[in-house]
Amino acid sequence: MIQIKNLHKSYKMGSSSLHVLKGINFNVEEGELVAIMGSSGSGKSTLLNILGMLDSADDGEYILDQVPIKDLNETKAAKYRNKFLGFVFQSFNLINYKSALENVSLPLYYQRIPRKERQQLALEYLEKVGLKDWATHLPSELSGGQKQRVAIARALASRPKVLLADEPTGALDSKTSYEVMDLIQKINEEGKTILVVTHERDIAHMCKRIVQLKDGVIIEDKKVDQVLASAHV
Repeated sequence: MIQIKNLHKSYKMGSSSLHVLKGINFNVEEGELVAIMGSSGSGKSTLLNILGMLDSADDGEYILDQVPIKDLNETKAAKYRNKFLGFVFQSFNLINYKSALENVSLPLYYQRIPRKERQQLALEYLEKVGLKDWATHLPSELSGGQKQRVAIARALASRPKVLLADEPTGALDSKTSYEVMDLIQKINEEGKTILVVTHERDIAHMCKRIVQLKDGVIIEDKKVDQVLASAHV
């Protein structure tokens, strides 16, 4: 599903440059649940931005579902993002004056799906995350965990090939974090490819594989013991 080969990224810092990614290599198979882990400055956010087509690499290859991702203008990048990717953010990124149903149906509007059909689909995805009865509620009327569930439903509604979750539990308490990760695990069990960027070890261990970054290189890439993962260790 995802192939990354010798990926490099630098940023200009005045007269010098900062080499953030230093030859990243890894593949993600369809249906995997992968944690990308690292402390601040490790390069994980830069890698996520490249995977999400919000930034581009200086060198190397990024192939998504057999499509080379390179030399994209903003129009084409937006089209590919809409086709391939669903995003879940730490801060939820919900529109405050729109209901849960309206937030979930928004990506479907950009896909030009008729109003009645997109509302029906949005309701189905809210039911999938356990929030059908909260469809008419505004974000201000929801808890942090409920907001993240709405955000996950919104990310899934456009039926993406890959779900990218950027610190999805970063704004939540431990109990709610585990509930959200339980939901992400269930979605993955249905066959969805999911990448979770996190700095929390217990959250990473609820994934099936951990790719650890440090100073712009992968220092570890290992399968997770699922017995430990299910125990929330």
